[in-house]
Amino acid sequence: MDLASYADLAIVLVNSGHRPEGDGLRDLDGLRDLLAGRPHLGGTLRQRDLDAMRALRDQLRAVFAASAEGRGELAAERLNELLIQHPVHPQLSAHDGQDWHLHVNDGGAIPDVYAARAAMGLAVRVAEQGIDRLRVCPADGCGRVYLDTTKERSRLYCSPDCAAQAVGRAVRRGPRGEGTARTERTEPDSTAARPTGQ
Repeated sequence: MDLASYADLAIVLVNSGHRPEGDGLRDLDGLRDLLAGRPHLGGTLRQRDLDAMRALRDQLRAVFAASAEGRGELAAERLNELLIQHPVHPQLSAHDGQDWHLHVNDGGAIPDVYAARAAMGLAVRVAEQGIDRLRVCPADGCGRVYLDTTKERSRLYCSPDCAAQAVGRAVRRGPRGEGTARTERTEPDSTAARPTGQ
């Protein structure tokens, strides 16, 4: 198991609050949809689980927001708080015909398991690539979070659509300087939009 892949859980959860169709955690059905395809996060869901996932979403957003503001130490402090609140319990596993690999224990309430995995995934990413890789899309009306995995740290927006909208707005404002937009590579990044089955 690639523990860094658990960072997708953090991104999917935070971005559930910035969907065109509205808040993805407005009710228990929304939470069930968020967890669909993740059998290790299955089970009976109650209102307290929804409340806990909303609170976790706010905590994770605060990590990304601090990083996006250039406050790396604060982002790391907030992420460390999550790691302390929701410790992971790794174990060796060789399920489904795979070789031995590290797997995170599935014990505990669904929000706790989700939190432990999401925090661990972000921590691994930060340790490997740097805390400044945690970004918040600056496009007007967006606010989604993403990981900049480009080699040059050049990804400014969460998606090609947001990048194109920003460039379009800059062009419409004219060449005075205040309307000049940077162009960037906007290759799709699995961590921004595609949930994993982890």
